[in-house]
Formats: sequence, C-alpha cells, structure tokens
Amino acid sequence: MLFNFLGRTGLSVSPLCAGTLAFGGDADEAESLAMYGACRDAGVNFFDCADSYAGGQAETVFGKLMAHERNELVITSKCGYPVSAEDSGEGASRQHITRAVEASLKRLGTDRLDVFLMHQWDAQTPLEETLRCLEELRRAGKVLHLGASNYAAWQVAKGLGIAERHGWARFEVVQPMYNLIKRQAESEILPLAKFEQLAVTPYSPTAGGLLSGDYRDGKQPERGRLVVNDEYAARYGEDWIMECATNFADFAEARGHHPVSLAVAWVAAHPDVTCPIIGALDVAQLRPSLNALDIGMTAELHGEISRLSRRPAPAHDRSETLNMD
Repeated sequence: MLFNFLGRTGLSVSPLCAGTLAFGGDADEAESLAMYGACRDAGVNFFDCADSYAGGQAETVFGKLMAHERNELVITSKCGYPVSAEDSGEGASRQHITRAVEASLKRLGTDRLDVFLMHQWDAQTPLEETLRCLEELRRAGKVLHLGASNYAAWQVAKGLGIAERHGWARFEVVQPMYNLIKRQAESEILPLAKFEQLAVTPYSPTAGGLLSGDYRDGKQPERGRLVVNDEYAARYGEDWIMECATNFADFAEARGHHPVSLAVAWVAAHPDVTCPIIGALDVAQLRPSLNALDIGMTAELHGEISRLSRRPAPAHDRSETLNMD
C-alpha cells in the first residue's frame, strides 16, 4: 500500500481513512471490533473520530480497540456539535473546545490527538478566540495538528490569515463533504487546499449510501441513513439525484465494479484529495469501500464517471474560461 503525506504535517497516512461514526452506536462493540480489524488488515492506519459520535460512546469503544497499538495510528477528533440530546454545549468557544478536548482524550485513553478539527463553523464566536485556544492546546501537546470540517473556503482562508498574523499553528487539514452528487468542494475548497498545501480528507464518498445501488429505481434498503435520517433524505431528495445514483450504479456494475468501491475510488482519485473517509454499519457493508483500493482509476474512467453528475457552478461567473470536459 502506498501511503500519503497528510498535507504539511509529516504524518504518513493510508489512502483510506476509517470513520468511527457507527462505533458503539449502530455497531455494537463486537461489530466495531470486526470493522476495526478489517481496516487494520487492509493496512488502514488513519481513523476519524468526533466527540458527538454515538453520544461519545464511539470514542470510548474505539479507544479500547486501538489501545494496544496507539503509536501505530493517526487519530483525529472533532468538536462543535452537542455530544448528546441533553447537552446544550456546542460551538467553538474557548470553554467548549477545552472541555471537549479533555473529554475526548479521556474517552480515547490517549495523551494526544494527532489532528483536531472544528466540526462546524460557529458564527457567534470570534475565529481569533477559537484559534488562540487551539494554539494553546497545541503548545500543551494535547493536539498536534489542526483542521476544519464543514467550513466554507472563505472561512478556512480567514483562519489561515489569522494564524499567520499571530504566528500560530494553522489549519493543516480540511474535511468537506465530497462525492459524485455533492461536488461543491471542487469550486473553491479543493483549489484553496492545493494552493495552501492543505490535506483534504472528504467524508461521505458514497453520499450516505445513495451511490451503493440500493436506491436505484425508487427502491430503498430496510436500513440506511437516507431511510432513518430526515437530514440525509432532504440533502439527497431532488429527482435528478436519484436518477444520477441509478445511472451510476448501472455504470459501475456494467464494468464489473461494486458501486460503493467505484464511488470511493472516484473521490480518492481527485489529485487534491489526500484520502476519503469511509464508514459502515457492519463489516459486510465496509468491505466494498476497502475494495476501492483495488480499482485502477484511469483519467478516462474518472471522466466518464464525472459526466454522470452535475458539475458544480464555478467560483466566478466566467465559466467560458474553464475546461469543461
């Protein structure tokens, strides 16, 4: 397996990052162990966590699984959302970040987070306060590198400017949503990452399972995020999206690929993407994502897949200046 450098951090990570969203929640401890083992057997050394996953239980379960080989892994965590329905704490204030980091370290049973990301933009807290707190945590050795998830390009750029002005550690990793359906990152986030040498670890490469083939022609599985989660259903509810998902699944299978494998491979093949984050509810669902490593993605195949969906609007109105193939 060829590993990738995580931006400018010097960290060497596998070409896939394993998300832990289901650990300790939709996947019980036994299933979480099976998924962890499958990832490690495939050579994955990069795992993505967040304090809000399964109300904090995901970090607790994952911490036990990786305790015997902590130093072999690159671990991220995030804060910004409430950890539970009863928890009113969220955002990017100094108080919330400090408490969140301490709680994540305790749940994970580790002394540091290799990468710590803000999980969402907080319009109520000055970004300077957020970055000052992150710099203090970095100097204390509790977090080693910083990142931002679900930030717009201008928000990342503003953070980079503030960090440079104060001589603080900057964002080194961005984590946008990116898949064949949701391609907005191509307009500004990916170009910014390329110019600033930021690592890009996009999540939801299968569009919440929509690109799995299970939703074609109006059908849907018994379980799945689009079935049980109203936000996902609204996110992918437009008619053209369902048509695209069906066409993609047919395209993948006609070429001998599992749709999930090809969806993940398409995201991973973008030159400005470091590695996509994969996730699943169980090992059977996880394996096609891991099998993306076996697909030889050519420029021709990548272009064919891209033409199945809508290209996002450019960052400016002069579309005639863009290469539209």
